[in-house]
Amino acid sequence: MLEELMRECRNYFLIPGGVHPDTYTIKGGSIALPFLRAGQYFRIVGSVLNDGVYQYGDCALRDETFDGAIWAMAVPAEFLRLEEEIKAWRTQYENAANSPFQSESFAGYSYTKSSASGNSGGSVTGWHGVFASRLNKWRKL
Repeated sequence: MLEELMRECRNYFLIPGGVHPDTYTIKGGSIALPFLRAGQYFRIVGSVLNDGVYQYGDCALRDETFDGAIWAMAVPAEFLRLEEEIKAWRTQYENAANSPFQSESFAGYSYTKSSASGNSGGSVTGWHGVFASRLNKWRKL
C-alpha cells in the first residue's frame, strides 16, 4: 500500500544524493546497505524480482544479483499514519465502494448506501476521492 500511495503522489521522499546505482546482491533474503539506517525506507529499482519499497532491516527479499539503484528515502511519519488510515478505510469500505449498487428494495425493505462523506443517496467513492485532499500536500507534478 505504501508504494501505491507514493506512486499516486509521484513522491518517493528521496533524500538529496539518495540514489545509489550499483550492482547489488541479495543473499539469504537480505541486502547490506551501509548508507541506510535500520527502519529507514528504501526503493529498489532495476531488479527482476525485488523492485519496490521496503523498510531496511524489516523485509524479506528474494535472492538475486542485479544492476540497478537503491533509493534512500525519508518518509514522513504523518504520511505513514495516513497510509494506516487508508488501509483501515479500505478494509471497512472498499467492497461497498466498488459495488455497482447504490440502493436496494424488496418486500417492504429498502436502503440507500451513504456516500463517503456521509450523505445518504450519494455514491460511495474510493479511497482516492476520500483522501485526496489529505494527500495533496505530498503530491508532485
